Parts: sequence; C-alpha cells; structure tokens
Amino acid sequence: MRNKKELSIVLVFLPLCLSCSTSIRRDINVIPKPVEVIAKDGEMQLRDPISIFYQPDSQEIQKTAGELGESIKEVTGLAVSLVPLPRVSKSGKGFYLALDKGIQQNEGYQLEIFPEAVKLAAREDAGLFYGVQTLKQLLFHGKPPQVGASCALPCLKIVDYPRFRWRGMHLDVSRHFYPKEFIKQYIDVLAMHKMNVFHWHLTDDHGWRIEIKHYPRLTEFGAWREPRDADSWLYDKNRSMDIKKRTYGGFYTQQDVREVIEYARQRHVTILPEIEMPGHAMAALDTYPELSCTGKPYVPPDPPITEFNEFTAPFCAGNERTFVFLENILSEVMELFPNPYIHVGGDEAKKTFWQACPKCQARMRAEGLKDVDQLQSYFMKRIGKFVSSKNRRMIGWDEILQGGLAPEATVMSWRGEEGGIEAARQGHDVVMSPSEVTYFGIRHYLDPAKNGESALASKLKQVYNYNPEPSGLTSDQARHVMGAQGCIWTEEVHTSKEAMQTLLPSFCPLAEVVWTGPSQKDWADFDRRLKQHYLYLDFCRLDYFVAATGGLPGSGN
Repeated sequence: MRNKKELSIVLVFLPLCLSCSTSIRRDINVIPKPVEVIAKDGEMQLRDPISIFYQPDSQEIQKTAGELGESIKEVTGLAVSLVPLPRVSKSGKGFYLALDKGIQQNEGYQLEIFPEAVKLAAREDAGLFYGVQTLKQLLFHGKPPQVGASCALPCLKIVDYPRFRWRGMHLDVSRHFYPKEFIKQYIDVLAMHKMNVFHWHLTDDHGWRIEIKHYPRLTEFGAWREPRDADSWLYDKNRSMDIKKRTYGGFYTQQDVREVIEYARQRHVTILPEIEMPGHAMAALDTYPELSCTGKPYVPPDPPITEFNEFTAPFCAGNERTFVFLENILSEVMELFPNPYIHVGGDEAKKTFWQACPKCQARMRAEGLKDVDQLQSYFMKRIGKFVSSKNRRMIGWDEILQGGLAPEATVMSWRGEEGGIEAARQGHDVVMSPSEVTYFGIRHYLDPAKNGESALASKLKQVYNYNPEPSGLTSDQARHVMGAQGCIWTEEVHTSKEAMQTLLPSFCPLAEVVWTGPSQKDWADFDRRLKQHYLYLDFCRLDYFVAATGGLPGSGN
C-alpha cells in the first residue's frame, strides 16, 4: 500500500515539471533567508479557481493547507478549495502539499513555483508548515497586495532547512502579566519566522503566573501585588502583605496552559516552562515565608537597594521542606508540559542569605561542602536528579555551572559566551543567549544614535552579525551548541503592545541567524528585505517599532 501511495504522488507531480528559464530576481523578500533560491522567469497568476491539493496523511497537513488557503483568500479575495490527494483537478492547476521521505532534513522543505502550479514537499509536517510560511511571505514579494487585485507568485525553486535545532524566544511574564490571547499572538509571530521554542518565564520575584493545584496560594496571593506605578515590580519596605490590596497581576490556569501548549504544538513551537530557583523566588517566599532562610517575609535593606539582585533572596537550601515543595511543583509542571526540557533558572541567587543561615550551614557540614557555590551545586544537582527521574532534562542559566554540574544538564549561556563555551567543553549541550546581543528591551530603541545610525539599526546589525558557534570550540564541542535564543525581560515593558514592539523587529535578524547558514548572510540584503517585511507585518496587523526621521523611535502599525 505504501508503494502505491508514493507512486500516486509521483504521478500527481509529473504535470508540474514545467520549464522556466533562470534569471536574477531582487524581490524575494523572505525572512529568514532560505538556504538556496533558484529564481526563474515568469509568475504564477492567482485567479479563480484556486485549489490546494494536500496529502491526507494527518490532520496537521490539512490544517497547514487550510492556513495557506485562508491567507490566499485574505490577500486576493478569491475562493479557495481544499482537495485531498490523489484526487486531481482536470486542469492540474493549483497548490500541491505532500510529504516526501527523500528530503533529508527533518524540518526542511522544497518549494517549486511554476506558471501553472506550486509544489511544496517536506519530510515531515513541520517542514510543510515552514514552507507555507515562506509562501505567505512570497505573496508580498514585490509590493503590498490589494484584495481583489491581481496577485502573482514568482517562479522559483527553494531548498530550505534550519541551521540549528533550537531557535528560541523568551518572554518574562512575572514582572508584568500578559493575557493568554497575547501569548498566542506571540507564538504566532515566532512560528511565522520559523522559530520553534517559546521560553515561558512563568515565575520570578515579582509574580507567580502558573496555577499549582498542590499550592493554590501561589496564585491566590503570589500572582498579585499592590499597584503603585509603572515600576511596581520593585520590592520596597512598604509593599502590602494584605491580599485585598494586591490587585495588580494575574496568572494562567492549568487549562489556560494546556490550551496554549496545544496552540503552540499546531504551529510546531515547543514551550519551555521556567520555574525559578534557588533565587528569584520572592513571589513564592512571600507566600510561603517558612521556606526562606529567615522564615519571615523578605524586607529590603536600608539604605535602599544598590544591586540589581539584592532582592533575590533564595529558597533555604538547608530546609528539607524546600525540596518537597519544589518537587511537588515540578511534578505538576511536568504533567502539563510535554517538553523534554524543564528550565529551573539558577541565576543571580543571593548566597549571603545561605552564609548566615544555620540550616544551610548545617547542610554544608553534612554534605562536606566547602562554600556556598558548592551548596548551589548541591541544590541544582538534587533538583536535576529529580527531573531526570521523570525522564526529563534540566536546563538552567549558566550559573548552574558554579560548583559543578550534573552530566545530563543543559546550559543556557546569558553572561556572555564564556559559560556556554565552558559547558560545551565539558560535554554539556548549550543554548547561546548572551545578554549583550540577544536581550531585547526598550533601551535599545531609546539610546542615542551610534555611528550615524539609529539605535534600532545598530541593534539589528549587532544581532544579525552574531554567530552562536564560538570560534574557540572544536568541531566536536561545537556540536553541543543546539542553537540560540532571544530574551525579553519586562521591567520596562508594561503592556502587550509594548511587548510586541520590543519583539518586532529586533528578533527578525535572530530568526535568520538561527535558520540561515553564515555563508548565506548579507547585512545589506537583509536590511532591504526587512523594509519589505514591514508590509507583511502591517498586513498581519502586528505592532512594531521603526526608526523615525532623525533616529528617534516611532511606533509602527
């Protein structure tokens, strides 16, 4: 039966082997840039009737075909019909979507556009989805289409596949909460740029954002704080411990989480949940102060905070109840999220609390630990062992290297590349996320012009020129670099609109960095394509920042 099916697909595609002479085109404005584009003369004019033929192997293919159909309808105003293969229209005109095991790359695809038909093939569902994202951008290949006007696709052949398997973007929802529908829109933007990991930073000092059935007070109390001003994420001595005064915040129910996970799965985006520990835990410790080293709610120092991480009081590493608490939370998180990776934070823990804590000092003596760095290593290894017992893999910020790291742990390198380089040399998998390059924030748009360019243009160029594979690694060590990830921390990002404008267009060059090989990159060409890409973002009704006259930031759509 399999051979007959494959033969039928070949027969369907035979009429598509039409000849187009090659020429150079300057209007292929796809982001990220495909690996290989062979441009040809001619266009496929989109006219009634439009048929999309799809191989009915799975519901995913049908959904992908439907997404393409909806886009064509929205752009052209034409009627589109979905037809399962091997049924073929008499004329043979239309779009053809099918799986092809002959394509080697798991997320790769091959796209051919002829004057009469479009052929899209991929090894798996994800490749077809990414091919459709390319097709949707190609509808804007020369100018913004007008509904009802003639629309055409350029004749070409594209062979495309990603450079890295981890192509991620992060969002901090602790300092400011963003509703579920915005999280879906954020995932849409990642997917349309072929990114495949959404790092959901669900807990931190400033708000606990995920429902935990075992500890309902985490969201009844820890998800809320007293509103004061735009920077109310900061801790001060006068913060309210009265739940009735805590009205700013929000959280995601477990049903919300399941809904978002399924939404992302349909778009081939995996969600990486993060539960911060041992530091950045104030939302939890305000709620359960008995798990802190003092046993009491945290009180900021006087004089006021002078260090950014002054308020990141950690869980008490000498208290057994701490590990029971965290293991119960992680168990619920792992039941919700199918991702093999679970992010456990590990950064910026203020270890002076451990130095003054009798329980932590007793733990160090009992375990033969020389210093608090080794105590953090004990803490993270213990959590990692629990995560491994559930057939998952622990990932954390590069501070988890301090004092030694469990063999199966993965490192996310944010304090430059040094942590990632050291982890790769030790044989650990690595995700590169150096803050000076891949952290995006409002300040990147408000800084004064640099080298005659707007701050935005300077940031875009810096990101575009980044190579996640450090030159200091051997080829075997470089294989541990799974990819790279951008981050949006939201101290200064108060609303969903600001979050989207922080994402766009800053992460567009990163999408190309993790998808496109370095030999294909060309800043001038990317800059040209990005200017055309704004037309696509406008059509998708997305907010973004652009540099206004004189280099000042201006709102996009």
